[in-house]
Amino acid sequence: MDVDAYVAAHHAEWARLEWLINHTRRLDGAQIDELVELYQRAATHLSVVRSSSPDPVLVGRLSSLVARGRAAVAGAQAPLWRDATRFLTRSFPAVAYRMRWWWLGVAVLGNAFSLVYALWLVRNPEVQATLGTPYEIRQLVEHDFANYYTEHSAQSFAFMVWVNNAWVSALALIFGILLGIPTLYLLYVNQLNLAQVGGFMFAHDRGDVFFGLILPHGLLELTAVYLACAAGLRLGWTVIDPGRRTRAQALAEEGRAAVAVALGLVLVLLVSGLIEGFVTGWVHTTWLRIGIGVLAELAFLVYVIALGRPAARKGETGDSDIRPDLAPTAG
Repeated sequence: MDVDAYVAAHHAEWARLEWLINHTRRLDGAQIDELVELYQRAATHLSVVRSSSPDPVLVGRLSSLVARGRAAVAGAQAPLWRDATRFLTRSFPAVAYRMRWWWLGVAVLGNAFSLVYALWLVRNPEVQATLGTPYEIRQLVEHDFANYYTEHSAQSFAFMVWVNNAWVSALALIFGILLGIPTLYLLYVNQLNLAQVGGFMFAHDRGDVFFGLILPHGLLELTAVYLACAAGLRLGWTVIDPGRRTRAQALAEEGRAAVAVALGLVLVLLVSGLIEGFVTGWVHTTWLRIGIGVLAELAFLVYVIALGRPAARKGETGDSDIRPDLAPTAG
């Protein structure tokens, strides 16, 4: 096939189709019919070019044109704000609500472990001695713990903790596929660190400082971590027990729901990072700091229940079930 001659013969049709695609909101009935007809022709042209010509530039141009034409004809090109609104008001709160018992179970077990370990640490000075020298422990409880929240600028610290917490949550989700074992380990490390710092602070009569600095951001931050771990463990359990679905189908559905959790937690952890960066170390009234953290946590819980419960009852699972548009091909 003479590619140059073929392009010359159909260039006007392709240009007209592109113009119609770019002005879909202002088309009348006749122009919409023309759009459909030109889209069908362009799909045929793409099939011919793919089967007869190895020209990657032409194939790429027509593939893009056909994909845009299909979106315009099928009405699949929803505004980005509409997709974002649906995700924030339906998909994410629904999947968070659907996992509520996993999420609650992770929170109860994690905090029970931290409490028991912290009490054991407080009552056993010999155990404390194995974790640090007296100078290191005194430095932690009298200076390092509080200074941690103010040693960097609020902006850079908020960004740093946001990225770190998002990364930890992503690992908890991704590693869920390995039967949830790495997810449990990440949860263990997180709760162990929390318990050790808390145990040292209480052992040196600074429990009020510990809670005064942990609660403002920690309520929402730990909630996000528990939700990430819950999604990872659910994904791991799906490998073991897919139910009535095939294992591949179950993993695909739960995996897409886990992606919804991951995307939603990016925003939740952004809020907790902002609180940690701009409130925890810089608002010096303890009740006000804690009050901001409590309000943020209550707002998230109300958001999940108020929007997630009705969405889940209507069948929303957080499974995006995204399938790519397919361009026609010869054969």
